[in-house]
Amino acid sequence: MRHSALRERRGFTLIELLVVIGIIGLLSTLAVVALSSARRQARDAKRVSDMKSLQSALEIYATTSGSYPTAATAIEIGKADGTNACLTDSGFVTSANCGTASLIRVTNMPSTTYLYTCTGTPCTAYSITFDLEGKFGDFSDGSDTGANVDCTVSPSAFGCD
Repeated sequence: MRHSALRERRGFTLIELLVVIGIIGLLSTLAVVALSSARRQARDAKRVSDMKSLQSALEIYATTSGSYPTAATAIEIGKADGTNACLTDSGFVTSANCGTASLIRVTNMPSTTYLYTCTGTPCTAYSITFDLEGKFGDFSDGSDTGANVDCTVSPSAFGCD
């Protein structure tokens, strides 16, 4: 009688518990990897969106002032310290000088540098170079290795190689 009472109180074995814990661990690892990839793609989408907006703002600037903002050397747009954060009627200014009349405010993204270069005097063309963290939509480095993708924005083009 005592022997049959023990069989009725039987619980999970150690092997069954280890298998369940292993499956839960595997699923959580897959979720973390998928989330990491989604975050990378979201950052790249923001970079592309910012650059398309900046490209439009630069065209508005050129239409109203007759040329693009001048820069004697390549300048970094949207630095973390607020330097060259906004495009206004007087060119790129610090975030403290943005005001409500700015055409666009460029925010700093982690591990991203936007370099603006002007061509000609007055400035008749420009290029902005920046990196994506990996393949994004039609923009890729052509190798599918997940390496950074170099992109360039100019008055007539937006492309990555």
